[in-house]
Amino acid sequence: MFGNILFLVSALFSVLGAVGVVVTKNIMHACVYLLMSLIGVAGLYLTLGADFVAATQLVVYVGGVVILMVFAVMLTGGADSQKSNRFGIEKTPMMGSVGTYVAGGISAILASYIVIYRLLPKIFEAEPVNSTMAFDKTVEKIGMLLVSDHVLAFEISSVLLLGALVGAAVIARPKRN
Repeated sequence: MFGNILFLVSALFSVLGAVGVVVTKNIMHACVYLLMSLIGVAGLYLTLGADFVAATQLVVYVGGVVILMVFAVMLTGGADSQKSNRFGIEKTPMMGSVGTYVAGGISAILASYIVIYRLLPKIFEAEPVNSTMAFDKTVEKIGMLLVSDHVLAFEISSVLLLGALVGAAVIARPKRN
């Protein structure tokens, strides 16, 4: 029962957050809606039993990317995007032609049909998941695989990250005359 409730709440957070990002005109509100959507995706990972991926989703995306976006918006003056341009024409946040709106509307109608008439009856017909069943912890398995079977890939990724760090330091270094 708890797994089903967690799934429904997480799916609701993901969908409402994504719709909020697309619909809102305020860029700070879009960052908050993105945060809501990413937390919902982490909850969906939890319902799948992928605790390591859920924790990584929270740490990397929620903790890093969204905070970086909020700081970037605050430092660059994101509120200026609401003003009019130099010709006096007010900027519109939603860009697109009639063709893109028609394609988006057809896609929305098709997705709604698939969800309502095809998936929902199958969801309600399915047997409930045994909530007493505990998921296997994936963190220990991933850690053991990284230091045993996949140690070469782990070391190559560390060298790649070191190269990216050195490259960033070289690019950020002041130029000498």
